[in-house]
Amino acid sequence: MNISLNDLRKISVFQHATDADLDLILKNSIVRSIEEGEYFFLQGDEAKYLYVLVTGQVKLMQSNPNGQQVNLRTIYPWQMFGALGATRGEDAIYPAMAQTLECSTAIAIPSHFLRTMMETRSYLSFDLMNLMTTYIQELQTRYREIATNRVEQRIANALIRLAQQSGIRSGKDAGIELFFSRKDVSEMTGATVFSVSRLISEWERKSIIKAGRERIQILDPHALMQIAEGHKE
Repeated sequence: MNISLNDLRKISVFQHATDADLDLILKNSIVRSIEEGEYFFLQGDEAKYLYVLVTGQVKLMQSNPNGQQVNLRTIYPWQMFGALGATRGEDAIYPAMAQTLECSTAIAIPSHFLRTMMETRSYLSFDLMNLMTTYIQELQTRYREIATNRVEQRIANALIRLAQQSGIRSGKDAGIELFFSRKDVSEMTGATVFSVSRLISEWERKSIIKAGRERIQILDPHALMQIAEGHKE
């Protein structure tokens, strides 16, 4: 797979990099392709690499000792993930697992290599800090929703976020297609699969959405926004 310097500039952490720096990063990286449902890394693995997704989609999940899982974030092409090893040192481990939602390819950058670059290139440190701050703010928003919002609001908010991040506009009926399952939405919102299925069925009857086995189509974004804001349906 041919990856250009301009491709790397799509990544927020590398937006201020020189051509020489980007060329150095490419020369010290490898390309990894993972089949659907497999993992770039598991929770607790040594954080030897950080990744930049090139194709596909990846979900970052944490699990507890009972096997319950929560989806922390969904990663899309030209986003970075698994960067903890570059900031925490040699003993860092991944706090989450990275599972592919479809066949995916990523650039794997050695954590120690990027950490060495950060020592002499302040732009890397600042831009990585900005990326981490964005992720923290998103997690804070989701925590607030779980703590204060009703389950239908949480699910509606999750669908709206997914539509903004990865929704595909359908030319047939102007709907917005999301390629996520009910289980995926459950893991994102802290709701049970039963609750997700019940509300999706209810919203289907009202022509707000249309759902398939591994996809959800938003037909009425305005109605979904009203639910997210707490208005009665």
